[in-house]
Amino acid sequence: MRFCIQVVKQAAVDIDGERVSSIGPGMLVLAGVGKEDDEKVADKMIAKLLKMRIFSDADGKTNLSLADIDGEMLLVSQFTLYADCKHGNRPSFTNSMGPQRAEELYNYIADSIRPQVRKLGLGVFGADMQVSLINDGPFTVILDSADIYCRF
Repeated sequence: MRFCIQVVKQAAVDIDGERVSSIGPGMLVLAGVGKEDDEKVADKMIAKLLKMRIFSDADGKTNLSLADIDGEMLLVSQFTLYADCKHGNRPSFTNSMGPQRAEELYNYIADSIRPQVRKLGLGVFGADMQVSLINDGPFTVILDSADIYCRF
């Protein structure tokens, strides 16, 4: 599982010119589900995500979590986080989970996060979305279950 986490002043998802979700200050999380992922991996990734201290404190140090700032989260599915660009010029997505199971895990992630944040905005799984954001910093972090899975 991969999360691309961006600290934002605001973020939104539009589909066909219509706003379907938006947040204020907090984080935009682009979530990719790999073919080996399951709820156990999701639980560990969610725990790590919600504890990440990536927001500035009064001294300007990245020392605060989303809960510490009472921030909001926009969660958007993005299978392209599993693009394999090793061969040729066209990415392969064979490491991404198939759409049916990936949607189940995306919904599981959303349902698990929702009670733990002030506001959770969502993209629409599988839709052609236009995601807009004002990145604060910019500050972007990649969280990959292959890097953290055995550490906690």
